[in-house]
Amino acid sequence: MQIFLLILAGIVGGIIGGMGMGGGTLLIPILTIFLDVPQKNAQAINLVAFIPMAIIVTIINIKRKGIDYKSVLLVATPALITSVISALLVKKISSRALSVGFAVFLIILGVIMMIDTLRKCIYAYMNKCKEVYTLND
Repeated sequence: MQIFLLILAGIVGGIIGGMGMGGGTLLIPILTIFLDVPQKNAQAINLVAFIPMAIIVTIINIKRKGIDYKSVLLVATPALITSVISALLVKKISSRALSVGFAVFLIILGVIMMIDTLRKCIYAYMNKCKEVYTLND
């Protein structure tokens, strides 16, 4: 049963990752909360699982001509450097601190997404109201 649940977690993470949202956003909580995988192991699994997902998505985006190569260099270079530094630092952090940090990150991300969605809804509503009042004048 554990193997089935791990495969299911991978499928969910892959689907979310393929949609453009980080698959780890769901994969790590699924592994740690529901499958009792230690936080450091869950993050390592997520990073390894990310490699094939990133390769496939990159190939698809190359075919669609959806990659700005100048931007890739500007983003990838600091990302690679900070990834190496983070991987070295995570060895010194307890699993509990890592779990709390990841939870805080997800909460902040959720709040930012909620505010952005509300802002877009209010903007769309206000524009619709302007159209209604303009048509009736």
